[in-house]
Amino acid sequence: MSKRHKHNDHEEHADESWLIPYADLMTLLLALFIVLYSMSSVDAKKFEEMAEAFTIAFNTGSGVLDSPAIIRTGPQMDLPTGKAPSDGPENRTVEEQRQALMQKEQEDLEELKRQLDEYIRDHGLTTQLETQLNLAQLMLVISDNALFASGSASVKDESRELGLAIGKMLQQYPDYEVVVTGHTDTEPIATYQFESNWDLSGTRASRFLGVILSVPGLEPERFSAVGRGEQQPIATNETVEGRAKNRRVEVSIIRKYVDMDNTQEISTASTTP
Repeated sequence: MSKRHKHNDHEEHADESWLIPYADLMTLLLALFIVLYSMSSVDAKKFEEMAEAFTIAFNTGSGVLDSPAIIRTGPQMDLPTGKAPSDGPENRTVEEQRQALMQKEQEDLEELKRQLDEYIRDHGLTTQLETQLNLAQLMLVISDNALFASGSASVKDESRELGLAIGKMLQQYPDYEVVVTGHTDTEPIATYQFESNWDLSGTRASRFLGVILSVPGLEPERFSAVGRGEQQPIATNETVEGRAKNRRVEVSIIRKYVDMDNTQEISTASTTP
């Protein structure tokens, strides 16, 4: 009778369930080292793709290495950090775009100044009008006697042509804010029409602005009228000549882009030949 070997009903086996989380941990560590290695050449686009891949890995259990978006090969790997692959407007930096807009604005205002100077010269108004271009605005300064009779806010019939000409020039530059400002000298005024120089200067500015806005195609919301009275003189009020200079209307085309680091006036030109 042969002897049979007895076997235990339950053989003991080592518990290997720990291998699964261990393998996942190793995969994540490997992915981490690969990411750190590639960080030296990663750009913002790649960083977003890697962040998305990690999110998928932790939320769904998919391996990070399963995402083909993490590591890319091709010409973009050689691009310097922060540089765009082309010179198109959409690929410029914010500062480059701002500089380009400032340059375009400067060209616009210089061309508008040239047109105003030409009009002033052709109509013999060089003693009554002048243009000034600085870092804040393009300003047309108009002597009050070129527009109004003494103590009046009614625009002279012969001066309405000037307002219409200004409006037609501004049609070419519809994106700029325009401010019309009235100024007086220190001589007080008190009539049935105007209680003060503030009242006179504000009414004059509004009346002349009304002439400008009678030109079709201008957007009224971009225009405003302001009265300053005698508060902002440009000459002494002790002389007849000084008071005449202070009585004025200014039409200001306001810059949209101002270089705050440079306060030096870039151009101030009189129309006197």
